[in-house]
Amino acid sequence: MKYLKLLGLFALFMASQLQAQRFPEHPEEVDPRNKGKAILFHFGLGGQLPGGDLYDRFGLNGVYGGGVEFLTENNFFIGLEGLGIFGTEVKDDPLINLRTPDGFIIGNDRALASVALRQRGWYAGGNIGKIFTFNDQRHGLRVSLGGGWQQHKIRVQDNRQVLTQITGDYIKGYDRLTAGFTLNQFIGWQHLGKLRRNNWMIGFEFSQGFTKSFRDWDFSEMKKLEGNRLDLRFGIKAAWTLPFYMTKSDEIYY
Repeated sequence: MKYLKLLGLFALFMASQLQAQRFPEHPEEVDPRNKGKAILFHFGLGGQLPGGDLYDRFGLNGVYGGGVEFLTENNFFIGLEGLGIFGTEVKDDPLINLRTPDGFIIGNDRALASVALRQRGWYAGGNIGKIFTFNDQRHGLRVSLGGGWQQHKIRVQDNRQVLTQITGDYIKGYDRLTAGFTLNQFIGWQHLGKLRRNNWMIGFEFSQGFTKSFRDWDFSEMKKLEGNRLDLRFGIKAAWTLPFYMTKSDEIYY
């Protein structure tokens, strides 16, 4: 739930941008300055639900990251983006062989170890799309398609550093590193303010990862994890946009 709270706070911040003060000497209605080609930088947060094979391993996850895009005068864009993926709910326990019948793990000091499992990952790729406007305003429905590389694993966190079994290269037998080509789609609302003050987007994001295990051996299964996976993610993403507009004189303003 804390990921949704972070997203809510971010959405409130962007909503406050809509109420930014308008100065009488530069009314937005008569002095639009958001025309022409532009370079757009995005910085965002989101919350997502897993699907497919990812549902069996992880719960709700958060994402953070950004991207850069080239926007044409006709509102087509092409760009690059990167996301960090994080979560605290891990359903698949890679340490099952280290646990006692009661579910505890005994450390090197013969006391109970404090171990936490976390989701960690990232996505990097390119995207193309268009902002469909409905009048002379430069905001409207944003639709994009993209593809790139996704990677995720289970982070095993030994809080007291008392487990030799998960140190050094041994950790690779427990983290279930998984990666592969991923498709990504977004549909939502993009706002580019006339005076370049209010710039943001919010909408729904979907991804389909065609992944497989990248470890040669899994200690809990005592074998290499074979087979292809379909890792699905879908949720809400909001981003603040920083535009740099290009004038006819090839100067750039923001």
